[in-house]
Amino acid sequence: MGLDTLTPSSLADARTAVRTAVVRRVRVPLPTRVARAATLVGGLALAGSTFLAWTWTPAFPGDLTVTGYPGGLQVLTLILGAAVAVFALASYGVRGLGWLVPAGATAALRRLALGGFAVTWFTVIAIAVELDGLANLEPGGVVAAVAAAVPLVGAWALPDDTREPGPARELPDAVEILVIAAVLALGLLVFTYGIGTSYGQLFGGFLIAVGFGCAALARAGLARRLTALTARHRSVTTAAAFLAAAAFPFTQSDDRYATVAANILVFATVALGLNVVVGLAGLLDLGYVAFLGVGAYTAALVSGSPASSIHGFQLPFWAAALAGAAAAMLFGVIIGAPTLRLHGDYLAIVTLGFGEIFRITVNNLDGVSGPDVTGGPNGIPNIPDLDILGFDFGAEHVVFGVTLGRFANYYLLLLVVTAIVVLVFRRVGDSRIGRGWVAIREDETAARAMGINTFKLKLMAFALGAALAGLAGTVQAHITYTVVPEQYLFAGPVPPNSAFLLAAVVLGGMGSITGPLLGAALLYLIPAKLEFLQEGQLLAFGVALILLMRFRPEGLVRDRGHEAEFHTEPNVDAKAGV
Repeated sequence: MGLDTLTPSSLADARTAVRTAVVRRVRVPLPTRVARAATLVGGLALAGSTFLAWTWTPAFPGDLTVTGYPGGLQVLTLILGAAVAVFALASYGVRGLGWLVPAGATAALRRLALGGFAVTWFTVIAIAVELDGLANLEPGGVVAAVAAAVPLVGAWALPDDTREPGPARELPDAVEILVIAAVLALGLLVFTYGIGTSYGQLFGGFLIAVGFGCAALARAGLARRLTALTARHRSVTTAAAFLAAAAFPFTQSDDRYATVAANILVFATVALGLNVVVGLAGLLDLGYVAFLGVGAYTAALVSGSPASSIHGFQLPFWAAALAGAAAAMLFGVIIGAPTLRLHGDYLAIVTLGFGEIFRITVNNLDGVSGPDVTGGPNGIPNIPDLDILGFDFGAEHVVFGVTLGRFANYYLLLLVVTAIVVLVFRRVGDSRIGRGWVAIREDETAARAMGINTFKLKLMAFALGAALAGLAGTVQAHITYTVVPEQYLFAGPVPPNSAFLLAAVVLGGMGSITGPLLGAALLYLIPAKLEFLQEGQLLAFGVALILLMRFRPEGLVRDRGHEAEFHTEPNVDAKAGV
């Protein structure tokens, strides 16, 4: 309609239509208004309750007896309560908060409210168990327990407003890179807080809070937008992620948590190598930890240990690393060549047997039951620290005014190894060989019918995965000072072992890069942090596995191929908000 066609009657009709639309927008049904108010007020009340004392005695870890200063688990409740209030304001349509909920606010509010309720009641129950009874709660704890239920009820009473998020507004490249850097800095802060939790109850609450927080961000549609942002700046994101990880030792005052971080990186790097075999090629390998052992024993033999059977022989680290990777690759070819014609459970049984054969063999090469090569049950001790270009990894060094201890040094070295593994995984996964592996994983018969040499590609996957594990093993040998057969079990109380490695790949997300890294970090930290559960650790771990497989069968980080495999209904992403 042009300006010359406007008449007084048409203008009046337009004003009436606008007025009607505004009235309809303002006239929200009463139950919805009550639910929104309950969610907002409940979130504020929950956050406010953390400034009250929850118990009368400091015997409970974190000292929740201080009024006016949240501590311990109260901090997590405060964060979740404040997040509920902010997202409730976003559901009201407050100007400036719409970017928080591009896919709708209700689903995100429900997850945040449920997280606040879970953390609060987890704390209340922990107080009752630790101090022998609910009588140890102060009025502030009772207020928090009641306040936690208010936003939960309000959020579930809200109507579902899930929608397909529209395209995000284009921002200058510099601004988008700053957003990515801010997100990675936040991730470093969260990781540092989690790894630095000083008692099991706080780590348990941390897991609950992070789990529900990430679910809320996904339901709000922010995860999808962040994924699109990082996809546009893939190289920058990868480099920034490693820079953020490299900054971790500089946030620590001692080597205590650098030790944990270094062990996590060993576990994560090996899990990423296993992801080549399981995630890309679809080969179930239950003896993968043996390749880690091959690399570790090779490095121990050629690194100048006094207990090494190769006396007076020491290679520089780069040569020892290549020797460990090559030896593991050779073993991968030797084991894979006669066994990779098997499929499914039969292949899994054979690889499980290989893992046990490796452990028994190195246990018997002690000079009594067999040749003196590996030292038998005593292993190869006294492996010297690395010295690369004059940099002694066993000594403390001051860098940028921060003292880096032994484990911080090895953590940074492992970060370089992890970067190499990630680079190899990404380049191979995007190559013709990687696409052939995915085709074999999806349907080997169809891949063979299309002319793919499935045996050759499976053998390449087996060899490459073994080489990556061997590379990580060369660093592990120097970190632990010694290698013994008991480190390379199929299943054991301490990772890495084959069962935990496979669990890290499956839970993290097969076929993805960040999935196994995240899965390995969680599976290493959970047994170490939840010692207060004692015999209940395995029970809690089993329940977590069941829930994750039920609600997130494709893993924590989704791979597109597995997502299509596990979800067959249309528009599942729109429903999930990710």
